Amino acid sequence: MLIREQKKKEVNMDIRIQAIHFDATEQLEAFTRKKVSKLEQYFDGIISAEVTLKVVKPETANNKQAGILLNIKNGECFAEKVNDSFEESVDECVEALEKQLVKFKEKIRTK
Repeated sequence: MLIREQKKKEVNMDIRIQAIHFDATEQLEAFTRKKVSKLEQYFDGIISAEVTLKVVKPETANNKQAGILLNIKNGECFAEKVNDSFEESVDECVEALEKQLVKFKEKIRTK
């Protein structure tokens, strides 16, 4: 009897997470990596992702800022959002980048 191994698609995108003015927890880094790696579904040519997590001063309700810069073939995409939690900010950045990647892909197809 043959046993087939199902290999998960390797994530070949380099994801760098930088926490400014605080120490990011393992859960936050894992969450961010998971969300950002899903962007490869929308565009294959993502080379790397630079995620910046920052606590904005002064201490107010919406003070968790996330910025994601994607280096892609023939360009780059950027999104930055501020919310109550880093998870919300990262979620919104990923949603914005999904839209940008879809538009970028359509633009390439029309050329």
